[in-house]
Amino acid sequence: MHRLAAGLCVMVMTGALAGCGVAEADRAGPRLPAIVAHRAGTADYPENTLRAIDGALHNGADRIWLTVQISADGVPVLYRPNDLSALTPERGPVSSRTAAELTQINAGWNFSTRLPNGEVVYPYRANPTPIPTLDAALAAIPADVPVILDMKALPAEPQARAVANVLTARGAWSRVLIYSTDASYQKAFAGYRLARMFESRDATRGRLLDVALSGRCDAPDNGVWTAFEWQRDMQVIETFTLGEGRSPVRAKLWTRAALACLDTNGPAHTIAIGINSLDAYREAGCLGIEAVLVDSPKNAREWRAQTAQRFDCSAMR
Repeated sequence: MHRLAAGLCVMVMTGALAGCGVAEADRAGPRLPAIVAHRAGTADYPENTLRAIDGALHNGADRIWLTVQISADGVPVLYRPNDLSALTPERGPVSSRTAAELTQINAGWNFSTRLPNGEVVYPYRANPTPIPTLDAALAAIPADVPVILDMKALPAEPQARAVANVLTARGAWSRVLIYSTDASYQKAFAGYRLARMFESRDATRGRLLDVALSGRCDAPDNGVWTAFEWQRDMQVIETFTLGEGRSPVRAKLWTRAALACLDTNGPAHTIAIGINSLDAYREAGCLGIEAVLVDSPKNAREWRAQTAQRFDCSAMR
């Protein structure tokens, strides 16, 4: 939810900014966005597992996005939900188990697929794929494949320290980017000279909303890393003397004007989160988005091949 002042030029849905003070401008032109495997490909294989990483690499993912929490004994492991019951046959938070215990738990227990006859099956109950450590995941990913680590656990400081120890031991700082929806991770990693961070989600959201709603450009530094949803459910909240009014909106904040703003001081790195169709992939490419976060690298491989054959952006201008 984002609280906005009344009286802004509200054009979130269309991306049109005529009369709002920011001129639309193309980036370098259409591009085939790089494929980032979300949780290593959550739609194709059990998420955040070595099996998913192997599948994402096989399907040509350019980067791997992994979700990190820490075990009871301070070891970074790959797992996203708040409770083990979401994906495994066990219960309780990740932080209640040691790394040795977690690596014996089947992270594919609740992963299901539907057969042609409509039957739903759970293929990894008979073929377990355990929760891996971050160290094991980095060992499984070739050194030339960039990795994005999404920090989920709080407080931030213990996890930042544990992750930093793994990256230092592995010599992996140069191939890893750090992301989190919680801005406290910016502070937690500030003391690590080699840490490469996305700007805070709050900062990116604010920049995109400034362009969409007021036409104002709050340009970031050259080369900043940004990530935000391709589309996002939001509420515009107007406050007035007798209360407030709320307007829900399906916001689409990635526009040519937004990208032009981000590139003001030099090219920014942009990742659109939640690209899960051919049309969205093509539209992102026509805007000049650098990379897209996808649930299915297998499908994305086909989108890229089809788009490469005929990359026509004329209908989107």
